[in-house]
Amino acid sequence: MAGRISDRDIAAVRDRVRIEDIVGEYVALRRGGADSMKGLCPFHDEKSPSFHVRPNHGHFHCFGCGEGGDVYSFLQKIEHISFVEAVEQLADRVGYTLNYEGGGPSVQRDRGTRARLVAANAAAQEFYAEQLRTPGAQAARDYLTERSFDESAAEVFGCGYAPDGWDALTKHLLSRGFEFAELEAAGLAKQGRRGPIDRFHRRLLWPIRNLAGDVIGFGARRLFDDDTLTAKYVNTPETLLYKKSQVLFGLDLAKREIAKAHQAVIVEGYTDVMAMHMSGVKTAVAACGTAFGDEHLAMLRRLLMDDSYFRGEIIYTFDGDAAGRAAAMKAFEGDQKTTAKTFVAIAPQGMDPCELRQKSGDGAVRDLVARRTPMFEFVVKSILAEHNLDTAEGRVEALRRTVPVVARIKERTLRDSYAVQLSHWVGWDDIPAVRRRVQDESRRVARGGDEKPRTAAPQQRAETAATGTVLRRPRPNDPALWPQRDALKAALQYPGIAGTVFDSLPAETFTDPAYAAVREAVAAVGGTSAGLGGAEWVDAVGRAATDPMVHSLVMELAVDPLPAEEDRMPRYIGGVLARLQEVWVGEQVAELKSKLQRISPATESDEFHSLLGDLVALEQYRRSLLDQAIGDTSGDGLAG
Repeated sequence: MAGRISDRDIAAVRDRVRIEDIVGEYVALRRGGADSMKGLCPFHDEKSPSFHVRPNHGHFHCFGCGEGGDVYSFLQKIEHISFVEAVEQLADRVGYTLNYEGGGPSVQRDRGTRARLVAANAAAQEFYAEQLRTPGAQAARDYLTERSFDESAAEVFGCGYAPDGWDALTKHLLSRGFEFAELEAAGLAKQGRRGPIDRFHRRLLWPIRNLAGDVIGFGARRLFDDDTLTAKYVNTPETLLYKKSQVLFGLDLAKREIAKAHQAVIVEGYTDVMAMHMSGVKTAVAACGTAFGDEHLAMLRRLLMDDSYFRGEIIYTFDGDAAGRAAAMKAFEGDQKTTAKTFVAIAPQGMDPCELRQKSGDGAVRDLVARRTPMFEFVVKSILAEHNLDTAEGRVEALRRTVPVVARIKERTLRDSYAVQLSHWVGWDDIPAVRRRVQDESRRVARGGDEKPRTAAPQQRAETAATGTVLRRPRPNDPALWPQRDALKAALQYPGIAGTVFDSLPAETFTDPAYAAVREAVAAVGGTSAGLGGAEWVDAVGRAATDPMVHSLVMELAVDPLPAEEDRMPRYIGGVLARLQEVWVGEQVAELKSKLQRISPATESDEFHSLLGDLVALEQYRRSLLDQAIGDTSGDGLAG
């Protein structure tokens, strides 16, 4: 038995490993300073990043939950392994041979339990992949080729075949030095009536890997009609390595594209993931042996980094049948738990992505994702389809069921836009009435269903003498309000840079009442072009904010740093202001589209074409603003 790992080797491995590379396998990190990277903490659920990594110091710390330590500590906590296993795993990664005090060079059989199970799964995957090339695996190869997957596709995803017989894999791995207890713990073998036997027989297999790329289990598909002992699809049972609620098939291949594109596509099966990737949609993943759940969503959020305003897009693809629609409705129930923009993509004629690729080619799969529908729109229209909107009774019942759905939208501007859209979809002429119903329902939901209004805490509200409007302090990390907050911070901290662009922003741009009040205070002292700066400027704006809460908010915005270095500050502020303008222009685009829907091009041709021309011009302007926003802020950290 090997002895203790030497301190020199522990230090040597730590020095050779970049902590940001290891953490980056699990969390999307972005630069937060000269020696700081930050992301969403993998150890507790959060919407704004409080998890920081210091590359030059080799440590991490979460200001939210308090977890911290070096790269070994991170690996121990994230993989639930011992310190020795963490050192051994990282040593393998960098090709460093460990020496044990009193033992000598490390050997594979002396490694920790987790490392042994990983090694057993890796050896099993090699065995199964080799079996796929044998004559006995013809049915498995036919299954793949019939679905337009060639040998190279099978190699990319590590497909294999579990041969006939009861103990082919078990005998092979025992001959490689593994013990039956290890194979059983890995979910590869089990005890039969006459001795150890394989868990999988005569099945097409897909290896399931964790984020680090280790094989931790398998998914198996029935191939033969006489295989009636188990379900069509079976998976490795729950083991030390394999927790079905914490793993997604294809995530090891998709993680970098997900982080890069800020998009994740959720499909329902192994072949659907393959079809998506082979078609060029490299962000596709699937749950393994269970429904897509909250823990899966948390994994993706950490890669999507969806705390910022325009990052993080999750697209669910479902079969176009009743079951697919039901699955989409179920996914909607968890949608409000993330700030990611969520969409639904349903293929025509009840096809799944694999069938769509077979029938119509790679382009059709890419188009399926490109033509996605916002989740809220899909859910509302699915409910409306169940009612006869040609009758007054049908319209009333449709509103009764859909108003609570729209009221659940957290972002106020989006919620109000959908309320207006709902009026058109239902055919309800009194748009203000629908908006009021949505607002009332939203307030009721916010109170937890209690009809009695709660009194806001003194520090969270201010009441204007003129209107009696209650102003609430916005959450600093509200992603929907990020552009408004950073634009005001820019105006207070860098009035010379924000300048006339900020001053020309329409008042309607600031949809949050508290932020709108700060904007009014800036305008009241002459705007950023007043010629003031520094403490004098902030003091002047503060005096113009007569409400105590608004005055306090001005002071907060004046000291809350913008996430950009000084030399990039002009570009960053330009991007923020462009983003804010883009949001406002987007609302004008939505309003024009709504008007076009109510105009007949046949009977009102002149007005229709005039509005259409305005719409095209606004869309072009909006795209240019968005390009500027993304281009000018992509190199800097964004406020959460």
